Amino acid sequence: MSSLEFFPPLRDVSPRDISEALGLELINAQEASLQDALLSGVSPIEHAQTGSLSFLDNAKYAQFLGTTTAACVIVGLKFRDQVPSHTVGLVSKQPYRDFAKAAALLMPEGVKLQGFALTGGVSEAAFVDPTATIEDGAVIEPMASIGPYASVGAGTKICSGAVISHHTQIGRHCYVAANCVVQHALLGDRVVLHAGARIGQDGFGFAMGPQGHLKVPQLGRVIIQDDVDIGAGTCIDRGTTRDTIIGEGTRIDNLVQIGHNVEVGRHCVLVAQVGIAGSTVLEDFVVMGGQVGVGGHVRIGMGAQIAASASIKDDVPPGGKWAGIPAKPARQAFREFAALKRLGEEGFKNRNP
Repeated sequence: MSSLEFFPPLRDVSPRDISEALGLELINAQEASLQDALLSGVSPIEHAQTGSLSFLDNAKYAQFLGTTTAACVIVGLKFRDQVPSHTVGLVSKQPYRDFAKAAALLMPEGVKLQGFALTGGVSEAAFVDPTATIEDGAVIEPMASIGPYASVGAGTKICSGAVISHHTQIGRHCYVAANCVVQHALLGDRVVLHAGARIGQDGFGFAMGPQGHLKVPQLGRVIIQDDVDIGAGTCIDRGTTRDTIIGEGTRIDNLVQIGHNVEVGRHCVLVAQVGIAGSTVLEDFVVMGGQVGVGGHVRIGMGAQIAASASIKDDVPPGGKWAGIPAKPARQAFREFAALKRLGEEGFKNRNP
């Protein structure tokens, strides 16, 4: 449920405002008072607070629609006729996506990750090297550190305890959360780094041999393009002799490891605990479920989808849907899973007549 202590200020937004802003059909609101009543926050439909905004997309939660106390519910087309008379309905082809837009209208600070409204400026308790460039409108919180010749763009917030190393460039309207470390990196605009992310550290590069493992200098950079979101505790290693690259619009969850020289395309989605070994290439719009492991020097084609916990050791063709350990086309993997299950059940029956 929404909490105004964490995300002020709440904007004056009514169901009619959302309908007009998003182009959604408004139903069950013959009375103007229902259409124009200001919303009090956001809530899940099963525990909706009176006066709040909610949504329904998954049939699993349809049972709660008839009894919800939410003032306004964004619903899919199939639930259009189930909205109770005391609730304003907004009919959407993409309820979750439109809920995200509506919630951002109501509580914009929840998207900006800024918490309370802030004025620009550098805290006296921050360390900013005299050679660093801080554009007007940037916010540098107490105990943040900005190194020599680094730059921070206008509208960017660097939170407490974050370290921006020498010559690192942070674009405009970015958000670098508490205790992040960013080095040997160039960030575009509107990049979000959640708490504790590590960007640009040494890659795991060693020349292995019987005389010991010799460290290979990691002399590349990390390039993060515009509109990338990187989760808490995620680590992205800098390249060895070329750059590690994260393409625009990519979404990376918490606790993901991306090795040196990896190239991640545009608008990819990498879910928690994905691990990608060095010099692998992900083309645009690749999706990887949680705990996927990818070996080094492979290519994942455009639009490929990798099921959770899969282990990739070979190239994946564009549009491929792969699963399993080792990973293979999902249909083949699921047939093998089913056959193995049958074998196990038959063996159990034979041992226990």
